[in-house]
Amino acid sequence: MELEKIRNLSDAELRHQEKTAAEQLFRLRFQVSLGQNDGMKKIRELRKEIARIKTVARERELEIHGERKEAAPAPVATETKTAETGKGAR
Repeated sequence: MELEKIRNLSDAELRHQEKTAAEQLFRLRFQVSLGQNDGMKKIRELRKEIARIKTVARERELEIHGERKEAAPAPVATETKTAETGKGAR
């Protein structure tokens, strides 16, 4: 699944996708251990998909790429003005 599609999922859908991918990975590993399947490419893809899902979930938790729950006020930039002494340059 592409990263943009993962980012568009809700939190509940994200958890469901992670659970589904983990179950598929377990089944594939079990089949490979029994010698029924040579699905190493699929195993790698599932591991990467799970990592992407977990990354997006963590980003949301830390509010990195997602919308923030509360809008924080922007810091006010203050300028310090220097007092001119009125003396000319010598």
